[in-house]
Amino acid sequence: VQLQASGGGLVQAGGSLRVSCAASGLTLSNYGVAWFRQTPGQEREFVAGISRSGSTLYADSVKGRFTISRDNAKNTKNTVYLQMNSLKPEDTAVYYCATSPRGWSIVVPTTAPAYDYWGQGTLVTVSS
Repeated sequence: VQLQASGGGLVQAGGSLRVSCAASGLTLSNYGVAWFRQTPGQEREFVAGISRSGSTLYADSVKGRFTISRDNAKNTKNTVYLQMNSLKPEDTAVYYCATSPRGWSIVVPTTAPAYDYWGQGTLVTVSS
């Protein structure tokens, strides 16, 4: 199982960015998926998650600005996105996607140890 996170970059405050998580070795649409972020010296922080059934959950700090979604198109259904709008300098971090074969049909966990598979991370930098 491999998760590949991509799409990070440098953006000005107030701007938008979309990061992607592509999976191989498992059908991502069958599992809950989450995005976490981490800054140096800090623990990995839950950002957003989408359950197997499509229910979404967001950290309070990103609610109303970030949107997690699945790509249900036939050729790219193994991809989950995190659309980030109205970005703030405090959103600067390495963003990781994660999943687990445990299913999570209703709601995804918000703690990092609950996840078995992680992408390599993609850096998002928001300048003020």
